[in-house]
Amino acid sequence: MSMDFYRFIEKDIKDPEHPYSLEELNVVTEDSIEINDELSHVRVTFTPTVEHCSMATVIGLCLRVKLIRSLPPRYKVDIRVAPGSHATETAVNKQLNDKERVAAALENPNLLDIVEECLSPTFA
Repeated sequence: MSMDFYRFIEKDIKDPEHPYSLEELNVVTEDSIEINDELSHVRVTFTPTVEHCSMATVIGLCLRVKLIRSLPPRYKVDIRVAPGSHATETAVNKQLNDKERVAAALENPNLLDIVEECLSPTFA
């Protein structure tokens, strides 16, 4: 399941700033996806392209939305920035795993448009 799951995430999500998929930018690797079916838990650890990536939270939000929309509701989704890969990793991780912050972010029409564009099935 891991390889199929990896392909599913990578090929279908575009970078918010570049005309490339997360796969092409090597933002998520197969090894950075942990799946525990027994505990209904998925953890994705991603590596932004640069340490000061202004879109790290948006990339994480795209990953979270993609997983929530695609997995059975019993799964808990945990999205993390790889340790040492982002200047504000603690703040980004906190935002991405706080249900209220995620819900508030998705109520922002401009941010939701960016997420939907990243998740759209074809590249421009």
